[in-house]
Amino acid sequence: MQKLRLVNPTALSLPAVAIVLLIVGTRLRGSFFGTYSPAIPSGSGVRNSTSAVVPEGCDIFRGEWVPDDGAPYYTNRSCAFIQEHQNCMKYGRPDLGFLRWRWRPDGCELPRFDAARFLQVVSNRSMAFVGDSLARNHMQSLVCLLSKVEYPKDISTTDNQEFRTLYYESHDFTLSIYRSPFLVKANLSDNSDSDHGLWNLYLDEPDDAWLPFMSGADYIIISAASWFTHPSLFYEAGGRLVGCKSCNLPGVPELTLRYSMRAAFRTALRAIAGLEGFTGTVVVRTLTPTSHFEGGEWDKGGDCRRTRPYAARVGVAGQDLELHEAQVEEFAAAKEGAARGVRMMLMDATAAMVLRPDGHPSRYGHWANENVTLYNDCVHWCLPGPVDVWNEMLLHMLLAGA
Repeated sequence: MQKLRLVNPTALSLPAVAIVLLIVGTRLRGSFFGTYSPAIPSGSGVRNSTSAVVPEGCDIFRGEWVPDDGAPYYTNRSCAFIQEHQNCMKYGRPDLGFLRWRWRPDGCELPRFDAARFLQVVSNRSMAFVGDSLARNHMQSLVCLLSKVEYPKDISTTDNQEFRTLYYESHDFTLSIYRSPFLVKANLSDNSDSDHGLWNLYLDEPDDAWLPFMSGADYIIISAASWFTHPSLFYEAGGRLVGCKSCNLPGVPELTLRYSMRAAFRTALRAIAGLEGFTGTVVVRTLTPTSHFEGGEWDKGGDCRRTRPYAARVGVAGQDLELHEAQVEEFAAAKEGAARGVRMMLMDATAAMVLRPDGHPSRYGHWANENVTLYNDCVHWCLPGPVDVWNEMLLHMLLAGA
């Protein structure tokens, strides 16, 4: 199977902006990579940590967080791939108890992440992450976990940090990230800023920033949600305006972000399933909570200062539940209609992440005295942190589907 083709930076249809981080007067701090390269011998061994076996039929997506003295897998000193905004240790988060938890499914144990085993599974293959900055958060977690065994080479052909390609030479494994916050074609209306402006969403047109490069991928990890909360105009059927979300324009029907996200996932998944030459695996990761801000909205003083998971099981509710249902339903429809040879899998991580309001950077993604304007970040996840469970789930899914 051919290797992933690298993104052409001229094909980008969206600006590289963070969901909740508005930096005034400065460039984006910190590259995808750190400023140093730890001495990690390529192919070095690690302790086998997959002695536990998930019984057939056990739902790894329903369970609870339990104390774990063996966590975390890595620190900001051992992994050079942590982006500044998620480097909570570097920027002085005083409580590190949020690191000492693991996800335990009901009725079984989820094996610890085994970097050597993961690289064995994906050897001679390619994997692409597609979505917003949370997709990047996911990928960077994976790179940190894999750094126990091998340190990848950056073989990107663009300086755009939102489009990176890494290569694990010892395992012939290619790992890429493609930024597409809406999964479909989108652009800002005139005189708008990315955080508060009005977006034009072409809900039946997949984004050219990623789709043309997927034919040769063995695995596609696709996710999106948070950007659909932005005020948007919805276009379908060849560019016809069909409605909007929070646009306040006369004669334009008010629809919902559930409508737009459902349509975008339908378009993206059908496009992959029908992509000529694609015979790989699509993993749809469900959304992470939009509900962890307390004391205000994200741009009105909201914050997330909790220091431990919710003690009681908090169910998925409200907007999170509506969006989750839309994603799951569109996944099911796409799976049923997928062409022969295309495998679709659902990483239903929402219930686990709803319970972790303590795992976000909050104010600990920058120095307190920096000359920047930054909102408290209750969207992304600290690295290391709860987000590492996504890759424990991913490894289990790849092994179960092998």
